[in-house]
Amino acid sequence: MNAAKPYILVVVVALLIGAIYFINSNSVKRGGETEDSVAITPRTSSGQNEMTKANKMKRYELAKEVTTPDGFINTNGKPVTIGEFVGKKVVLIDFWTYSCINCQRTTPYLNSWYEKYKDKGLVIIGIHTPEFEFEKDYDNVKTAVEKFGIKFPVVLDNDYSTWTAYRNQYWPRKYLIDIDGYIVYDHIGEGAYEETEKRIQDALIERMAVLGEAGEIDQSLTKETPNQNGAKSPETYFGSAREPREKNFLLPVDGWNITPEFAQNTLPNTSIVYQYTAKDVFFVAEADTETIVEVLRNGKPLGAEAGLDIIKTSDGKTIVKIKEARLYKIINGNQTETDTLELKIKKPGLKAFTFTFG
Repeated sequence: MNAAKPYILVVVVALLIGAIYFINSNSVKRGGETEDSVAITPRTSSGQNEMTKANKMKRYELAKEVTTPDGFINTNGKPVTIGEFVGKKVVLIDFWTYSCINCQRTTPYLNSWYEKYKDKGLVIIGIHTPEFEFEKDYDNVKTAVEKFGIKFPVVLDNDYSTWTAYRNQYWPRKYLIDIDGYIVYDHIGEGAYEETEKRIQDALIERMAVLGEAGEIDQSLTKETPNQNGAKSPETYFGSAREPREKNFLLPVDGWNITPEFAQNTLPNTSIVYQYTAKDVFFVAEADTETIVEVLRNGKPLGAEAGLDIIKTSDGKTIVKIKEARLYKIINGNQTETDTLELKIKKPGLKAFTFTFG
């Protein structure tokens, strides 16, 4: 009996070490640089341009390479790197995730810039870093890419490694990389589209000068669609990982199972009742089978403020059909108001991830 104790101790220690390694190797690091991040090798200067190489080194940071990609879309199955374009192209990196409304509103501008400048030396690479587990699914991302009309390459960054290499913390975020491989501009969130496009034009003009190419860069700017964000309510997560407080807007309380990422109704005839102050309301959700959810605002069916995903039935109800994991557009108002939104769910199985507001 006593002779077995050292053996048992060794086994226990080995199991503990293995468990710690497993946890660390599978955890997502969302800040700082990783040991695997690799800086781009800058272009070897063959002549003078507007800013000397020494000045760029002092002023700008070198771009980081795509790290441990989990898949590629719009690349004909081939890997894409940032380093392959140094000395040849200007690269715009866009960190996004497909259920993010802010990303969705930025996408039309990216599409426009891609069509406008792709033959003038611009490459856009979308780095898709997921917020939720379902956004790691290749087919889900591919479906979203097709739906949003994205033609430029998209890289799946499921483990946040490229996100971490850039020390990023936001969706969306753009980084502009010049012909020499330096990050000459970056922008967080929506807006500043004219400023961003002007910086793209400047980088493309520099590229033409460096390569001795003839021609001109179109100086017109993509028309900006005004977006008045009147949201005063914060983004609200249903999962326990983000919102540890009691979910008092889930009714009845015992009809819901709270997981780290989402809340799932386990009983029929459950509801989500939430008072918000905003102009627009968006709902990230999914269900294993198509689930009809009745939507009420202040106890009444929606009128002109009904979002794009709302269906008006012949008996006067307003509903949304939820199945695929994505963002559903529920309310599209004209002005910021304080209202009570009620979602009535007849059958169990709906997964509610988050409310976002605009």
